Amino acid sequence: MSMARWPASKENLPENWQILLGYSQNVCQNSGMSEEGTDLSRRERQIMETLYRLGRASAIEIRDAMPSPPTYTAVRTHLALLTDKGLIRHDRQGAKHIYEPVVPKDEMAKNVIAGVIENFFGGSVERVVATLIEPGSEGISPDQLDRLSKLIEKAKEQGR
Repeated sequence: MSMARWPASKENLPENWQILLGYSQNVCQNSGMSEEGTDLSRRERQIMETLYRLGRASAIEIRDAMPSPPTYTAVRTHLALLTDKGLIRHDRQGAKHIYEPVVPKDEMAKNVIAGVIENFFGGSVERVVATLIEPGSEGISPDQLDRLSKLIEKAKEQGR
């Protein structure tokens, strides 16, 4: 792989590099994930989950590791979309591209959860917790409820 000369100004950088280096104003946290990158289709989430599990992989390796995979062409299309969103990158190794996540898994999880809270619960964390602990719901066990109570108490102690 050859190394290109480093551009003299940020305007000469590809958009994904501008995002990664924090030059873009349309970025979630400093992760490189653009605002539009927070909305993922079911297949895009499935591909991201597979890539996080594999670490680095070709399109065919990703497809082979997916449950109920779409066609190879569909996987390649979704990989291109995820690359455009700044969520993954790829290197060429011979005739194939090897893909890997750009955004750390824990940060992706936070962004996905934030999207669910906003889209399905109107931004209310209280509504999320109420849904999980309502009677008859199997969303949370007594042990999990105890741990959650401790986390809430710890957050209160820290002034959050």
